[in-house]
Amino acid sequence: MELDALMLSRIQFGFTIAFHIIFPSFTIGLASWLVALEFNWLRTGNPLYKNLFRFWVKVFAVSFGLGVVSGIVMSYQFGTNWSRYSEFTGNVLGPVIAYEVLTAFFLEASFLGIMLFGWEKVGNRLHFVATCLVALGTLISAFWILSANSWMQTPDGFAIENGKAVPTDWFKVVFNPSFPLRYAHMVTACYLTTAFAIAGMSAWMLLRAWKEPESRLAGARKSLSMALWFAVVAVPLQIFIGDMHGLVVMEHQPVKLAAIEGNWDRQANMPLRLFALPDQAAETNHYEVAIPKIGSLILTHSFDGVVPGLKDVPAADRPPVWPVFFSFRIMVGIGFAMLGLSLWSLYLRFKGTLFSNRLFLRAAMIMTPSGFGAVLFGWFTAEIGRQPFVVYGHLRTADAVSPISASAVTASLLTFIVVYAFVFGFGSYYLAKLLRKGPDPVEDLPGEDLTKTARRPLSVPSEGIEGGPGHEAQTAR
Repeated sequence: MELDALMLSRIQFGFTIAFHIIFPSFTIGLASWLVALEFNWLRTGNPLYKNLFRFWVKVFAVSFGLGVVSGIVMSYQFGTNWSRYSEFTGNVLGPVIAYEVLTAFFLEASFLGIMLFGWEKVGNRLHFVATCLVALGTLISAFWILSANSWMQTPDGFAIENGKAVPTDWFKVVFNPSFPLRYAHMVTACYLTTAFAIAGMSAWMLLRAWKEPESRLAGARKSLSMALWFAVVAVPLQIFIGDMHGLVVMEHQPVKLAAIEGNWDRQANMPLRLFALPDQAAETNHYEVAIPKIGSLILTHSFDGVVPGLKDVPAADRPPVWPVFFSFRIMVGIGFAMLGLSLWSLYLRFKGTLFSNRLFLRAAMIMTPSGFGAVLFGWFTAEIGRQPFVVYGHLRTADAVSPISASAVTASLLTFIVVYAFVFGFGSYYLAKLLRKGPDPVEDLPGEDLTKTARRPLSVPSEGIEGGPGHEAQTAR
């Protein structure tokens, strides 16, 4: 592999986007989690929800800031490293990215301050509105970013004039063929990333029960329960959305699909390859472990369905098979591990041992980073599988790079590595410190009269608050 300006620019962009995507995939889900916590506090008056909100909003603030910093860096690379890409796509993707700034970033920036610092300065309901608008902003931001990225995967609604893409139908540009399912798939992935991170941290606190006050353990039980209820519903939904998205990939990006499946020849009755070592030079797989005909059944919903092969196109038009093949299987493996943990939690919940089964709690703690891993390997599959095109079928990656020297890219790449290690090292350390400490015990919240509620229900007896004498009955329900 020659480390020329093209390869170095790809490594640099891959390095920065891998760092960046970790934070939006967490904060998108975390913003909606904050909405759920504040809504439940307003609905019930239980101070446990407000206490959890005050903890997780700190984590959100740090993660949001790190996401913004890493996202700005990527946008500069479109001009420094990928100027020919910007020249080709600017008329189409420039406005789409501008819409993201105008409709999402401004919305988030306007209400983030109220959400973080305004609770004592505005009413409870206005603060809840600010929290909802910040969460809405994260979803709108994901809408435009996923629309732009999906257009690069399945471009539509444009014509090429004088070597540049020019929009002819904005509806088709925004709602290109792969966008709706990619958006649903990514947003659900963000929610699951947050759910398993929260469940893992809560399980860790419950495993340290002898070190924690009862009021803090009540928050851990509540967080674990809410996160796992969501996972029970969302994980099967995500598997279904992923299957539907696979059908879109087969229709619009058949070569990517062939690389994902390690399928070299177009064939009916394609097996489901659980494991193989793809050999791109020999155009074959070694040590293949497969289930006959199941691949065709999954992809075409028919045992006799025909699945495209890599040999359908010249070798120069094929993506690197090895990373696409394995990154997809790692993503799917993590997804089924999530499903297993979710079903296990459902079984333990009905047995009444969800919060006491130490083996399960250890498994939940191990699964804390699982959502981040699934997102990263899913993006590796999508982006590497698109190669050798940066705009699928229209602009090759080699033709999109700036006329820049390898030494200049090397210098900037090394600078990024050093700066990211410093900035994100300290940011990650602070996040880890926050997560290790966990929420304050309810009785220790400074300056807070916890007998006051936003909208007091008929009564809030002490035994109705988790951690009080009646918490066992409440968690059993």
